[in-house]
Amino acid sequence: MAKGKVCLAYSGGLDTSCILRWLMEEGYEVVCFLANVGQEEDWAAVEAKALKIGAVKMVIEDLQKEFVEDLCFRAVQCNAIYEGRYLLGTSLARPVIARAQMKVAIQEGCDFVSHGCTGKGNDQVRFELAFLTIQPSIKIIAPWRDPKFFDRFQGRNDLLDYAEKTGLPVTSTKAKPWSMDANLAHISYEAGVLEDPDHTPDDDMWLMTDDPVKAPNEPEDVNVYFEKGVPTKVKTLKDGKEYTDSVELFTLLNKIGKLHGIGRVDIVENRFIGLKSRGCYESPAMTVLRWAHLDLEGLVMDAQVRSLRDQFVTHKWSEFLYNGMYFSPEREFVENSLVFAQKRVNGMVRLRLYKGNVFVLGRSSETEKLYSEEEASMDSLDNFSPEDTTGFIGICSIRLKKYGLQKIEEGGLAGSK
Repeated sequence: MAKGKVCLAYSGGLDTSCILRWLMEEGYEVVCFLANVGQEEDWAAVEAKALKIGAVKMVIEDLQKEFVEDLCFRAVQCNAIYEGRYLLGTSLARPVIARAQMKVAIQEGCDFVSHGCTGKGNDQVRFELAFLTIQPSIKIIAPWRDPKFFDRFQGRNDLLDYAEKTGLPVTSTKAKPWSMDANLAHISYEAGVLEDPDHTPDDDMWLMTDDPVKAPNEPEDVNVYFEKGVPTKVKTLKDGKEYTDSVELFTLLNKIGKLHGIGRVDIVENRFIGLKSRGCYESPAMTVLRWAHLDLEGLVMDAQVRSLRDQFVTHKWSEFLYNGMYFSPEREFVENSLVFAQKRVNGMVRLRLYKGNVFVLGRSSETEKLYSEEEASMDSLDNFSPEDTTGFIGICSIRLKKYGLQKIEEGGLAGSK
């Protein structure tokens, strides 16, 4: 008798194909699940492979629109970034995938969910915290943390040997130099030769961005439109075409960004579990949209609201996503503040993409009037009295004068280090 039914996050690759067979050997009935979040995949081949290995069912769901609108655009509103560099491409996809997998697990009457995340990575935390929040009674099988599995399979070579012995239809080889994760927001590369932080990636590793050095000598201009901080339209100046569908405009910016080498990052980051990790990332559309959104906020957003958002919401929301805390009350609390802060972020930004760079050419808003040309002009004193600034400086100096007197008593500020 089977030990129960498992919903396995299945990609069709070496790890999850071996895990599928191993779960069957352990006496489980397995339903496989795969989310389409924009990665290039032969979906029919993945389904055929899962069923050939022995899965009782293969469920594939197209989550691209949900991924872009619920997570990627929210990240744009937030200007989300981790440790000043990483645009969270992998982290953003995990809540959407976990939510859909749990839905399938419930529909198929599964007692367990399982995944192929390693014991050293962030994804195991992200998936399992999501599973347990969505369905607190669910049981989880994490093979790479199970001694039965990791004592038997020390790494990739053992899995390849197992696949050969058991006749698993996998195409991986022992020469693969790194691991990858792809979706509409990015491609990540890590492990293998990249574990040396001083190893320069081969030019042919990058798949989502062309080499900026070889990018066209002619720039490309685009206009990006926002409503309440959400991208709603992209217009390409070269042909005058407009794109309003969320997935279409996101895909377009990935295509244009790729051509001009936009969005490459190579970093050493701090994983939630305490290890440092070297990762290489490509995020063309996310880079373009983040840059445009940041610029528009300068025109239309209240200074103090923006300061508070930058200090708290941007940092914490990004941290929550990275650490797998999307399904948490703190993320929900912070996001409500974010939605309020974005109510007036409406307008258009004109951008130029050129050899790995995004340049802002101009910005405008028909509805938000915080910026006044008249007030800002150096050639006009209408509605502004220079004498008022004297009083303003005087008030600001009260506290600093007292500080200065203290420093004089201690030897003075002049010449101090």
